[in-house]
Amino acid sequence: MSEWDLKILCMGAGYVGGPTMAVIAKQCPKIRVVVGDISQKQIDGWNSDNLPIYEPGLLEVVKEARGRNLFFSTDLDKEIQEADIVFISVNTPTKTSGIGAGRAANIKNCELCARQIAKVAKSDKIVVEKSTVPVRTASAIQRILKSNENGNSFQVLSNPEFLAEGTAITDLMNPDRVLIGGQQTPEGLKAAETLASVYANWIPREQILTTNLWSSELSKLVANAFLAQRVSSINSISALCESTGADVSEISRAVGMDDRIGKRFLQSSVGFGGSCFQKDILNLVYLCETYGLQECADYWRGVINMNDFQKRRFSEKVVAAMFNTVTGKKISILGYAFKKDTGDVRETPSMFVVRDLLQEGAKLHIYDPQVSREDMWSEMSYTCGVNHDNTPRLDESVTTEDDVYKTCEGSHGVCILTEWDEFKTLDFKKIYDSMAKPAFFFDGRLICDHKALREIGFEVYAIGKPDPNKFSGV
Repeated sequence: MSEWDLKILCMGAGYVGGPTMAVIAKQCPKIRVVVGDISQKQIDGWNSDNLPIYEPGLLEVVKEARGRNLFFSTDLDKEIQEADIVFISVNTPTKTSGIGAGRAANIKNCELCARQIAKVAKSDKIVVEKSTVPVRTASAIQRILKSNENGNSFQVLSNPEFLAEGTAITDLMNPDRVLIGGQQTPEGLKAAETLASVYANWIPREQILTTNLWSSELSKLVANAFLAQRVSSINSISALCESTGADVSEISRAVGMDDRIGKRFLQSSVGFGGSCFQKDILNLVYLCETYGLQECADYWRGVINMNDFQKRRFSEKVVAAMFNTVTGKKISILGYAFKKDTGDVRETPSMFVVRDLLQEGAKLHIYDPQVSREDMWSEMSYTCGVNHDNTPRLDESVTTEDDVYKTCEGSHGVCILTEWDEFKTLDFKKIYDSMAKPAFFFDGRLICDHKALREIGFEVYAIGKPDPNKFSGV
């Protein structure tokens, strides 16, 4: 008899798989948890104290369970055979070519996982979709698994993640809800109950919801679409505020005090980023188009359009304020990650501002406490097509720094693009004294005291705030 109550394998050691499995292992010491990946570099990182991803509190959770009941491995075939439950937590990027390019999700990696499970499994398994996938992906996975030659039975569940990067450990330890979708058959309901019993080790049963497969798959897309919609909504108002003299922060506070609306995700900024919001909305757009619901598709496409407008508007504001040219000027970019407390740069608004300012001929100096130059260039090349092959003198135009004050020294303008807490308490007098004059300050996250900055001498521009040149004394 096994020493473990249950054995779990997660295929995929990224932003979702690693933290999720680490918390399950921490909370369920009688369950053996393995995180598997084909990348030896990724697995080596998880087996060290220099984890492949940054997330507050993650290292402590990993160190508590690693070697006890949490393991990291590249031997996927062996772990598939031993596991009772196999999570699929691999990347599902937006297609860049072919049918649905720019909108549809590419589920190639999910299919490859399903085929590997079908090929090597020697016993019945519960297979759990953890990746964000289009509605009815479970049907494709079921068909692949059913075609196995070993006579095994598989139950497919949908268990979408609702994590926010930067607070993933808190989200996993105290989730609003856990959603499990399965087939409404005796076997499917039993599989769902098995997975629910894992989460029930630390999550109240009333917060573990069960639905059919399709509702679970669609719920993930809809949740992210609604959150992104709120960001785009308040950002659309920020543009109106700048034109009329209203203050977007005051509007957010007034609107958010309405219980029917609530205050969360009403913080105006340079735009949303990350791996989920844009990808999931585009996926939703494609689904609507596929089923002939063009008006629905156009509605959700508008959320993306507004986000693109906000990023472009910020870049244009920088150029316009600095006498309509930034050619040859040093501009300091504070923050490159898409949000604080993460090193993730996928779809980060900073990248698009950097691209725009590069095209205008600026000399950029970038500081972020968690983002490596390698990751910055990788995402710039993949998403924006900006790389050393097609952009002359790129290394001369972009300098990455590890000291925030050196980043700002001699610059004509400073842009806050990530809301890192350390940026709130910088010695701005020291920064101002080191800059070229007039010293421009652009707050894309609304985290600084603009009145104090102006008293120092900065010319300040902020998202959704009255332009001091238009509305002095307001």
